[in-house]
Amino acid sequence: MLNRLQRYFISGLLFWLPILATVVVIKFIFDILNNTLALIPHRYQPDVLLGFHIPGIGIIIPLLVIAITGLLVANFLGKKLVNLWDSLVVRIPLVRTVYTSVKQVLDTLFSPGGRSFRKVLLVEYPREGLWTIAFQTGDATSEVTKAVNDGDMVSIYVPTTPNPTSGFLLMVSRSKIIELDMPVEQALKFVISLGVVQPGISTSKKKLT
Repeated sequence: MLNRLQRYFISGLLFWLPILATVVVIKFIFDILNNTLALIPHRYQPDVLLGFHIPGIGIIIPLLVIAITGLLVANFLGKKLVNLWDSLVVRIPLVRTVYTSVKQVLDTLFSPGGRSFRKVLLVEYPREGLWTIAFQTGDATSEVTKAVNDGDMVSIYVPTTPNPTSGFLLMVSRSKIIELDMPVEQALKFVISLGVVQPGISTSKKKLT
């Protein structure tokens, strides 16, 4: 009887936890967007200008601002202005370090032409005979390749489970890596689910090129 109740409790927990986690994350994002109106002077806030309150206006305006900004910076003139802004920011000592680092990481991860997380790899880690999922992030630096006397090395990211946002940066010889015919999204689901959610497509191993 006790084992059955325990099984029911775990089943209920597995049902409710993803729902609660989703609600908490969405509420957190909405609260951040909604609170952005507090940055606007009181007399210029939508409720004051319009004379009445529009539900959800605190979320709609930031989303519109982000979309319009994306539209502007995507054209030729917008890119020129972004480059001008970048050149100004990099002249500020402390701000330069933080801004440049964050911008480079975001450009690498989300740029359509970026190379990061474009290939799902299989690598022996943390020791020979144990295999784990990894993602190629680029080529190893010239200093590293010279130091180990291997001109054919790549930098890879090995995510931790179940939180793939933390992990390890490794530089490995290309010959020691196997590329998997697996979409990045499927690989991330596999990592996050502790290996429970299996990729929905067949994989074929091939040497990384």
